[in-house]
This record gives sequence, structure tokens and C-alpha cells, in this order.
Amino acid sequence: MAFDSLPTHSDVLAAAARLTDLVRKTPVLQHDVLDAMSGARLFVKAECLQETGSFKIRGATNRLLQIPEAQRPAGVVAFSSGNHAQGVARAARLLGMPALIVMPSDAPAVKVEGVRADGGEIRFYDRNTESREVIAQQIAAERGAIVVPSFDDPHIICGQGTAGLEFAAQMEEAGERLDYLITPAGGGGLASGIALALEGVSSGTRVWVAEPEGHDDWRRSLASGRIEANAPGTRSICDAILTPAPGELTFAIGKRLFGGGVPVTDAQVKDAMRAAFRYLRIVAEPGGAAALAGALSCLPETMKGKTVGIVVSGGNVDAGDYAGVLSEA
Repeated sequence: MAFDSLPTHSDVLAAAARLTDLVRKTPVLQHDVLDAMSGARLFVKAECLQETGSFKIRGATNRLLQIPEAQRPAGVVAFSSGNHAQGVARAARLLGMPALIVMPSDAPAVKVEGVRADGGEIRFYDRNTESREVIAQQIAAERGAIVVPSFDDPHIICGQGTAGLEFAAQMEEAGERLDYLITPAGGGGLASGIALALEGVSSGTRVWVAEPEGHDDWRRSLASGRIEANAPGTRSICDAILTPAPGELTFAIGKRLFGGGVPVTDAQVKDAMRAAFRYLRIVAEPGGAAALAGALSCLPETMKGKTVGIVVSGGNVDAGDYAGVLSEA
């Protein structure tokens, strides 16, 4: 499947057919206490229970399946703080391909261990002084490998969008329909893929993105109508969604289909992680809990009293860090 233009809902459908039996159908969860806390009816899609602990396996597998058999021995190179890294490493192992991942030196240990467990090779870099994109391109050129971007790639976007198709089908089976859906967003691969998915099966659902306060490039970009970058060195506990700016492809989709952005603080994210554990019995990593944090702490007034879908996108958090968050309660 080659793309001469932006991917469409039909491309997400094709990805879903391709990924049948290769990814896990994750549950949709609900709790009355969370509804009361938010002032809306929340339905939580637990992608933290996906293979490798996040939605990233969807896009990674869809992308690697596009690589011709003759090119697979040279392998792939990816850059990621962890979840995309694990998704690519797992997909590469399933397809018998070597994978090298460029990861920040401060990546959570659980994510590093996950990559290594699937046979992935790691090249660490410094977030503040090195460019992961440049490093990945250099290594790929040396090896004749293919670079697998973490979000700004049509096949990645369509693979991630299968979570949206699945979510909509689960809601329909329950006799429900989402008025809104909030998902964590870094580069926007998941959010834009979900928006494409819902455009064809639940067109009345408006997609919003959640992101760290002070790292709200999507909110600012949607407001200005152009891609806005985050200031270098801006930090948050939400390591999984600390991308510099929206991608070109993802923003082209998002500016047409997204409703807005919800910025969340680290404290609100920790509250959401505790709520996910207490009421849903799921482990949410900081970045993965951003949408739930937005719903519980700062839900936009337009969503009050509505049916709101929430994506908990990942659960890969170091045990010590997670125990520390839970013990703060």
C-alpha cells in the first residue's frame, strides 16, 4: 500500500484486516466513581493491556508488514523513549527481522528491558545534546536498514487507528455511542489514526488530545492553525508523549478532525494513575494516563454529562516509580 496523499478511513480498515490475530483486543472499562469524579460517563479503553503494554504494537506491526521479504534481513531502525521501541522490537521478532532502537539514556528501565527481551539492540542517546532522528538515519544508512518512525508515517497512523475501530465496535455492541474521545498525544499517531477510524464508523464522535502542561504543542497548534513546537528542555513525568511537535501528517489530519487539546499537570496525572489502579485495577504509565487525568481533573465543560471515551494508552512504568506514585495517596 503506497500513499500519495493522506491516509483515509479505508486504510485503517485495511490495517485492521492485516492485524487480525496479531494484536490483542483490549477491554473497555467503566466505574461509577470515575463518572462522578468527571461529571461525565467515562468508557476507558485499556490499551495498557495490549501486547508489549501499549498501543504501539499496532502501528509497528502494520508498518513492518509492508517491508518486502527481500529487504527484511537488513532489519529496521527506530527511535523511541520506549513504547514504540518495544512495539518495533516485538514486531521485528515476530517477522524474523533484526531491530535496533535509538533510546534516550533516561528511558524507563522497564521499557529498555522490554526491548532487550524481544532481541532488540539499543543505542542510547542524550535527549538534550543529540538528535535521535540523525542517529537513526546514520545507522540505517550503514546497515541498509529501514527507519520506522514513531508516529509520522501513514502505515503507523493506520495501525494505531485500529484501536479506534475496535473501541467503536465495542461501544456499539454495548448499545452506546461516544460523544467525545480523549486520547494521550505526543506526535499524534494514535490520535490521528483514531480520528480517521471514527470518521467512518462514529462520525459524531469528536476527538480531543491530552498532553502535559507546558508541553501542549497540540493545543497551541490547533489554536493557531500551524505546527507549534515545544521549548527545548521542557520536561514532564509523561515521558511517552514528550515529542518536540506534532508531525506533518498527523497535524494535517488533526487540524481537520480534532476538537482541541487538554493540558494536564504531573500531579493530575499521578491522581489518574492512582484512580486507574483503585477503580479499574489497571496499571497506567504517566503518559498513558494523560487522557484519564484530563477527564478526572479538567474535563472541558462541553463534555460534562456526555458519553466520553478515554484511551489509557500504555502501562509500562518502572515498579519503583509506580509504587512511589501509589504511596503518595
